[in-house]
Amino acid sequence: MHKRKEIRMNLNKALDKAYEGKSLKELADAPVDALAGVSEADAKALLAAFNVKTVRDLANLKYVKWAQAIVTLADTEQ
Repeated sequence: MHKRKEIRMNLNKALDKAYEGKSLKELADAPVDALAGVSEADAKALLAAFNVKTVRDLANLKYVKWAQAIVTLADTEQ
C-alpha cells in the first residue's frame, strides 16, 4: 500500500488577496484579474483581444502555449 503524499504550495504571491486560500479548481475558474499584477483594465484588454475571461482561459490560450513551448525548446537548444 502506498501512502499518498501531501503537496502544498503557497500561491499567495501569485494571487490577488481576495483569492488567497481558494482551491485550485476555484482559481482556474476565477477571473484573470485574480492573478497578482493583472489589473481590471488588463483583464478587459485580454477579454477584448483574446476572449480570455478566466485563469483557465489564459492558460489554454494558444499563444501562451506556443510561447511556453518556444522558451522550453530554446532552453534546451544547443
